[in-house]
Amino acid sequence: MDLKEAVKKRHSVRQFTDKEIEGETEKDLCLKIENCNKESGLNIQLCLNEEKAFNEGILTKISWFKNVKNYIAIVGKKTEDLNTVGYYGEKVVLKATQLGLNTCWAASSYNKSKICAKIADDEKLFIVIAVGYGITNGNSRKTKAIDKLGNVNSDSPQWFINGLKSVQLAPTARNQQRFKFILSGNVVEAKALFGFHTKIDLGIAKYHFEIGANSKEWSWKT
Repeated sequence: MDLKEAVKKRHSVRQFTDKEIEGETEKDLCLKIENCNKESGLNIQLCLNEEKAFNEGILTKISWFKNVKNYIAIVGKKTEDLNTVGYYGEKVVLKATQLGLNTCWAASSYNKSKICAKIADDEKLFIVIAVGYGITNGNSRKTKAIDKLGNVNSDSPQWFINGLKSVQLAPTARNQQRFKFILSGNVVEAKALFGFHTKIDLGIAKYHFEIGANSKEWSWKT
């Protein structure tokens, strides 16, 4: 399964079986996390066979999560750019999808005090991703039209349209998709709009755009 296929296959899953993440699957996922940490400077951690974070506390009782025993903790410096958090978190998520695992980004449906990740004094826990073997593979959800996500017109290059189609499938907090991709010449600017966790969402969407666009004809605005 390549990344474009993983983008299409991945859906949010909140209910999991008891099947453990082990063997080559665990090894490959840990290797991806290690590589992402080296590239980004983050301290992403895989927490396995730990049931308390998603099962103890008020927030866990009112969430749709069930039987979450494994999760990915996105930890980094307190000053970390939130775009980076989303971008590299989604890299790990899509690798998990390629490995046959299911995932769900979780902003608050867990007990933060029970997270077993190691967090240094100058670090913080930004967000958590539930991971495991889902009871189902999840379902598609509503998404904005591409002309609501970017400045599409009759002259838009195909790579830009393909990038936005991939962005349509990017997971976002509360399915809000509050970002905009603006093409000027061959330069793309990605903007986070106002909303809940929009900067993390933008990082996720930017990675999706890169996968969909898959062209050397453009660059990000710096």
